[in-house]
Amino acid sequence: MKTDLLNGNITKSLLVFAIPILLSNIFQQMYNTVDMVIVGHFLGETSLASVGACAVIFELFLVFIIGIGRGFGIVAARYFGAGNKDALKRTVAGAITAGALLALFISVTASLFMMPLLRLINIPENIIDTAYSYISILTAFLVITFTYNLCAGLLQAIGDSVMPLLFLIISSVLNIVFDVIFITSFKMGVRGAAAATVVAQSISTALCLFYIFKRSRILIPYKEHFHYDAHLYRELISQGFSMGFMMSIVALGSVVLQSAINGLGHLVIAGHITARRINSFCMMPMNTIAIALSTFVSQNKGANQLSRIRKAVRYGNLINVSWGIFITVVLMLFSPVLIRALSGSNESVIIYNGARYLRINSPFYIVLGMLFIFRLSLQGIGEKIIPLISSVIEFVFKVLFAFLLVPVLGYFGVIICEPIIWFVMFLQLLYSFYTNPVVKAASQNIRKAGNT
Repeated sequence: MKTDLLNGNITKSLLVFAIPILLSNIFQQMYNTVDMVIVGHFLGETSLASVGACAVIFELFLVFIIGIGRGFGIVAARYFGAGNKDALKRTVAGAITAGALLALFISVTASLFMMPLLRLINIPENIIDTAYSYISILTAFLVITFTYNLCAGLLQAIGDSVMPLLFLIISSVLNIVFDVIFITSFKMGVRGAAAATVVAQSISTALCLFYIFKRSRILIPYKEHFHYDAHLYRELISQGFSMGFMMSIVALGSVVLQSAINGLGHLVIAGHITARRINSFCMMPMNTIAIALSTFVSQNKGANQLSRIRKAVRYGNLINVSWGIFITVVLMLFSPVLIRALSGSNESVIIYNGARYLRINSPFYIVLGMLFIFRLSLQGIGEKIIPLISSVIEFVFKVLFAFLLVPVLGYFGVIICEPIIWFVMFLQLLYSFYTNPVVKAASQNIRKAGNT
């Protein structure tokens, strides 16, 4: 089930490794998207707006946890590429210890301060109680979410992207079944959608842990591997927190922007969250190639194969630019149909605003795809500050738009916010990548190889 990222054709190994990750991301997105679709169809537009309005809060906690897990995985991939099994097991032990404590802390903190957070982002009073009943269940079980993502990240670090996909497919199908049962048969409302998500994620986590113990024992640490190693823990925490903060700062900017959107009424909220779901699916292939590339880069850096890193980044950019062009054409033609199908609504305000968001944003996917490649490749190399700076740029711009332009331009200010941010971030990451010492050394290796 493992993909060899250290030898052979770069494009082939990258795509073979990335495709299961892409499918995993699709099914991961299906958790919340299925919740939204079923809520919209069975419970109506008000409940749909409740789920959508609080989604950015949950994403804020979720992406931080996912980012921590991915950061840990990058460190593990580097030791795996170097062939250092003892360091790999110590990395897993450190990831378990630090990650479990962190996930528990976040879950408790989120549960204590959830209602003030919902009020802080201006969720309308007619939907705030419903929103709270949904998100409070999800945040109470963030430890389960972290455990699955850590297991999946560690499997991917050693080149296995297939089995996490298989477990996620099983639990995603179960999530749909539980959604329908909890909402329609048990009459649990939006709480049923949240409960279905938690139960389904618990199943995927149990399956992933069972597989690691049976088939990937290289990832099983022993008692001696849990001994404190200051250097390793610094590397884990710095890499994990760098990626976690990078992703959560982006989500925090979305929370600020969502607070401005929430003042535009529940129909605009419903249209926006529907468009954002479609937007997430459209961006997913590009982000997946970048995620796969971060593992590829980390393994090959550990093996000191720098020329493969430089070539892989070039191929990744070609793949993402091609996808960006294709999906732009699709969204230009079919955005209203997609908004109507996903929201389950014929309300003109929802369809018009959702389609307008997608049609204006999609031509900038080309820039976004390259942005993903450069940012995640820098993470794979071991850069921690530069990718974080790009996230700070995004956060600052979203705050400025939320407080200065959205009150003047309305929803159009929301729509044009992200394309402008993507372009600024792309320029910063482009410069940072090609001036990185590892990338310069890789380029020199390629030129020397061409001259011989």
